Amino acid sequence: MANGQDNGEPALISGINVTPLVDVVLVLLVILMVTAGYIVSQAIPVDLPAGATGQSIPSALAISIDAQGRRYLDGAVTTEPELREQLRRARRTSPDVRAIIAADGSVPHRDVIRLVDLLRQEGLFQFAFNIRPEDLKEK
Repeated sequence: MANGQDNGEPALISGINVTPLVDVVLVLLVILMVTAGYIVSQAIPVDLPAGATGQSIPSALAISIDAQGRRYLDGAVTTEPELREQLRRARRTSPDVRAIIAADGSVPHRDVIRLVDLLRQEGLFQFAFNIRPEDLKEK
């Protein structure tokens, strides 16, 4: 009588158990959070300057200049000719490739402008500067 029928046949399951679905979604969320942290941690540690306006954009290329003036592309040290070649290769694979520039605050302005000029020479016009969001808060 527990299943609601008197003839002894088992009742058909008419509801959907969402518990396994919720479990799978939570596991996927945890995996996404862990991998997002890993991807961000691959950036070169630089002392970023503050900026009053800024926004997050999906990055394809991460270009960094550390305090000693070394250039990095996606975490790997690179020279100017290598950077040019990798930018050309990236533009061939995706014409609307973007870049995020993270320059240490102690890097001379001319080095950053030289990098911006290099990007433009290679046809990469969509780029942004990485900043520390906590420096944007009013004091």
